[in-house]
Amino acid sequence: MNKQIIITASILGAIAVIAGAFGAHALKASLSAYQLEVWQTAVQYQFYHVFALLFLSTFTRFKNKTIAITYYLFTLGIVLFSGSLYLLACRDLLKMPGLVALGPITPIGGLLFIIGWGFLAIAAFRNK
Repeated sequence: MNKQIIITASILGAIAVIAGAFGAHALKASLSAYQLEVWQTAVQYQFYHVFALLFLSTFTRFKNKTIAITYYLFTLGIVLFSGSLYLLACRDLLKMPGLVALGPITPIGGLLFIIGWGFLAIAAFRNK
């Protein structure tokens, strides 16, 4: 599990760097200030949870379901929260105004983050 967590965090971290640079350079002229702010929020939360995944990898010597659940919560949270914000920020650019329907997905990703942090606390509490 440790290797899987680190590989996932590495891939998601690389994607966050690419997304941050893409937003700062390629999208700067195409998106409004608000849309760029939404994009940056997605990048920031993706990075926060990449770091959380890397920290979680230090717990994997204690093989238990709490670690696995936390891993899946953070990973799915990144996909839903940041992924939906990336798409929402670019919906005008993509000429897909219907993407506004993704709005309710963002809070679900946020909820997964919150639950993941709770499971991380449980994992730390159980660590002897």
